[in-house]
Amino acid sequence: MDGNFHQATRLDAIHGRFDPWLLGAAIALAALGVVMVASSSIAIGEDLAVGPFYFLMRHLVFLAVGIGLCAWLMRTELKSIERFDRLLLLLCFGLLLAVFIPGLGKSVNGAQRWINLGVSSFQTVEAVKLMYIVWLASYLVRFRDEVNATWGAMLKPLGVAVGLMALLVLQPDFGSLALILAITAGMLVLGGVHMPRMAAPVLVVLPLLAIVAIAEPYRMRRLTSFMDPFADPFNSGYQLANALMAVGRGEWFGVGLGASVQKLSYLPEAHTDFILAVIGEELGFFGVCVVIGLYTLLCGRAFWIGLKCVEMRRHFAGYCAFGVALWIALQSLVSIGVNLGVLPTKGLTLPLVSYGGSSVLMTCAAVGVLLRVSYELDRAQRQVARLRGEAAQPPVVDASRTTQAQAPAVGAVRGTSRLRQRIEPTLGKTA
Repeated sequence: MDGNFHQATRLDAIHGRFDPWLLGAAIALAALGVVMVASSSIAIGEDLAVGPFYFLMRHLVFLAVGIGLCAWLMRTELKSIERFDRLLLLLCFGLLLAVFIPGLGKSVNGAQRWINLGVSSFQTVEAVKLMYIVWLASYLVRFRDEVNATWGAMLKPLGVAVGLMALLVLQPDFGSLALILAITAGMLVLGGVHMPRMAAPVLVVLPLLAIVAIAEPYRMRRLTSFMDPFADPFNSGYQLANALMAVGRGEWFGVGLGASVQKLSYLPEAHTDFILAVIGEELGFFGVCVVIGLYTLLCGRAFWIGLKCVEMRRHFAGYCAFGVALWIALQSLVSIGVNLGVLPTKGLTLPLVSYGGSSVLMTCAAVGVLLRVSYELDRAQRQVARLRGEAAQPPVVDASRTTQAQAPAVGAVRGTSRLRQRIEPTLGKTA
């Protein structure tokens, strides 16, 4: 009993370490974001008469708060987060409904997506993404076998996703709607859902999404203008045309940091949705490749950590890593595709890089969850290695506690002890 107590104490004393690749990629993206927000927002601040460094200072404040939130989640046990999964799901619906409360909700350019916090506005869907991922990860742990075997267990998370998407249609926020649907599908697939059974809801949802996409005239214009933005460069194709001119002007290594022309009141939302176009102009093709490489490292490492967690049967941690990796990967992919003219224009920021308080805060929180997953995975691996090492060692016998009565009989011992006189053979003679 005493030995078991000491062994448990030793295992509890083992600490993990945060994955350096995750941490390094996140720090590099955040640092690049600070530099590019400073560069791209100077002209916007002067046009709005708020000062050239107004958006930079606000971005630094949001980033500092986000780092604090990240540090708090890095030190929070995942099992403590998992306990509140159902409450987090209720908060998802509550936050998406809160934007419609008079006096609390705030409308910008016809979109009802923000709540007014006094000092700043907060886009609630950014918090919903992370809380929904935590709930879905917990659901997949609790109903892992049923999700693969029954229709009901598979359709329940899809029904929750449809409910969230309905509230996003009312805001409207088609970009976040598509992102939540993609995260749901990706996590279900990684959670072991029966693929042929999954095909039926997909065939139903995709036509509905197409109808929603073309229901509003402005969405239809976005879908058609990105095919040839220069056909109407001063109206429907204005944003994309200026973004492509910025990227093309940058060539291989850019025109130099701070030397962008398109950010001077030509490119709309240069510090938020179209910040990659400014990166392409100032840092060139090389700078864009560095950004893509950092996101590849961050998300690839997150998927690898999630896979290792699942292999060690730490399913909740693994599914959380999968969900956050899908979120960051898909959102960065869409943002990069929009800036390069590959995808229709969407109001999605570049995670950790673009200016935006809500996005910066919640992406930092998501990185905190990823780092916590990596910490607990490393700790579990060290504990398993300790147990295997102790199991491989031969038992140590304390000679001082061994009495003569407990000593084995001479005839039962194979071999000759150096502490006992050798018995010579008698060759058949009797003693």
